[in-house]
Amino acid sequence: MTFTKLMATAALTLGLATGAFAQDKTKVGFVFVGPVGDGGWTYEHNQGRLAVEEEFGDKVETVYVESVAEGPDSERVMTQMALDGADLIFTTSFGYMDPTINVAAKFPNVKFEHATGYKRADNVSTYSARFYEGRAIQGHIAGSMTKSNIIGYIGSFPIPEVIRGINSAYIHAKKVNPDVQFKIIWAYTWFDPAKEADAAKVLIEQGADVILQHTDSTAPQAAAQKAGNVITFGQASDMAQYAPMPRVSSIIDNWAPYYIARTKAVMDGTWTSTDTWDGIGPGMVGIGEISDAVPAEVKAEALEMKDKIASGEYHPFTGPLKKQDGSDWLAEGETADDGTLAGMNFYVEGIEGDIPQ
Repeated sequence: MTFTKLMATAALTLGLATGAFAQDKTKVGFVFVGPVGDGGWTYEHNQGRLAVEEEFGDKVETVYVESVAEGPDSERVMTQMALDGADLIFTTSFGYMDPTINVAAKFPNVKFEHATGYKRADNVSTYSARFYEGRAIQGHIAGSMTKSNIIGYIGSFPIPEVIRGINSAYIHAKKVNPDVQFKIIWAYTWFDPAKEADAAKVLIEQGADVILQHTDSTAPQAAAQKAGNVITFGQASDMAQYAPMPRVSSIIDNWAPYYIARTKAVMDGTWTSTDTWDGIGPGMVGIGEISDAVPAEVKAEALEMKDKIASGEYHPFTGPLKKQDGSDWLAEGETADDGTLAGMNFYVEGIEGDIPQ
């Protein structure tokens, strides 16, 4: 064999080896609705992505696109990820549901995971967290600490996930403070600091001395800090930079264990389409440190509730409960089933105002 042929053979062998190595890498894509620096929802999903890299090292390659609008543009981004060789794609917002289903049908060999939705396929799983468990604890603290008896709530979109949270927080605020009133502003965005700040300011002007949020930025925290004597709760991420006041605790979304497990399932060929809905017990929902701004007895009660929810001893939706229109919903001691919670489209008794259609 001539030297030239020997070098060509060696180059071909190296090329094949390099190609095999590249194929051995599992490529995992993430589609994010906000920027990775939002300090809330997308920040925590990106922490999960980084955890996948740390867990599997050079066996994985992760890619992401941030600030992807829900709708047609998300379908374009998912399609490009699949074309670029992604083996697994996490789509991390409710409005990505139909685009995920559409793209998955075109790429049957790619696995998709959609957060907070309900449509599945052979290559599409769904996953979410029981955020309403954390809302119950927030409601207890909020109802115990408000002096004006007005609690403001910034909602993103009127979907079941957000309505569940409002109801859970209200039920538990009302239990400790029968005079409590909720004022709700719908921002119609997941992440828009200016809109979120404006909503917080309006609620504070209306007398709210507690602000709860189901939006993703820290803008409501900053607005409350500026106003003074208003307490807040971190959303999706700890937002601890605003502790001990106004942020007195938080709901923390811990996606890392799930992302690691599902990536491993793709790697070892055991991935199947599933629906996952975990809460405080399994660790998908965390409760951020309750600051010293919260009275000791209220903190103790909140932590006791957390433990009871985690163990299954207590369910945040336990009767007797009525719907907003006064009709019976849950009898004494009865708990809500997952089907009703997943499709929740009503307020509980006592909440004022209509759910936008």
